[in-house]
Amino acid sequence: MRNLIIAFLSAALIFTACQRLDTNLYNRTDKLTQYELDDYTGEQDFKLDASYDIPDSLVHVFSLQSQADGEGSSTTIYAIYIGEISNIATDTVILYCHGNKWHMDFYWQRAKLLAHCGGKNRFGVLMIDYRGYGMSDGDPTEEGLYADVDAAMKWLQQNGMNNDRLAIYGFSMGSAPATELCSKPRTLTPGWLLLEAPFASAAVMVEDGTQLAMPSSYFTNLEIDCAEEIKRCNQPLFWTHGLADMFLGYNTHGQVVYDNHRGVYKESHPVDNADHGEVPAKTGFTTYCNNISNFITQH
Repeated sequence: MRNLIIAFLSAALIFTACQRLDTNLYNRTDKLTQYELDDYTGEQDFKLDASYDIPDSLVHVFSLQSQADGEGSSTTIYAIYIGEISNIATDTVILYCHGNKWHMDFYWQRAKLLAHCGGKNRFGVLMIDYRGYGMSDGDPTEEGLYADVDAAMKWLQQNGMNNDRLAIYGFSMGSAPATELCSKPRTLTPGWLLLEAPFASAAVMVEDGTQLAMPSSYFTNLEIDCAEEIKRCNQPLFWTHGLADMFLGYNTHGQVVYDNHRGVYKESHPVDNADHGEVPAKTGFTTYCNNISNFITQH
């Protein structure tokens, strides 16, 4: 009987911790009043040396209006574009969808790294803070994720972007809007899909986190299912994942997403000894940039 009580209490604690996965997925800090970028001194996955610096003239911080289905008014979100805005009509651009942690200052080093793929400022890079993140207004929701990334696509389209020159890169939680908007395009249909440490679905997150064979609906109302959405993505797929990822398991998340892709081309880049967030550094920045550049230019 004692063991049964302990088991029941343990399950109850797990249930309490996980039942708000839809809220806890969005890991935010207090609201920002400005972006510090290279002057940011908080925690970061890595810090690039001065050779990766971007001229101030190529760094543009601005706001966008985003409106999700069913909303009566729009939400102000913030974005950063690296590159010459006047060249968007001819450049290839990488739209970077960051993870669930914090804000664009935390991901600034990653955006700079992408701006060096194939050479300095070979590609334009656009990054946004989802609603509720950084300086962006509102509260995060699943539909809000999709609407916010689509708002970024609308801005790119207004500046001359077309489908054939747009790559979308999703890291961790960012794999959800990246995959969703390739599977079910709205404003633009990206020509390439790049995923780093994607998660398969909310259901798998619950299963991994609880070790209980219970329906995900017991814990969360998220409907994110990248493993299913990827089946409808025809874009060439680039997938990279740390073999030591303790947050989103390589086999239970990333490999499932990769295996379910049915497009004409895909390539995988597993990274030994890399935990969640360590893929670029453990790959090596030069190799990481070359892999991405070769994928976009050759496929």
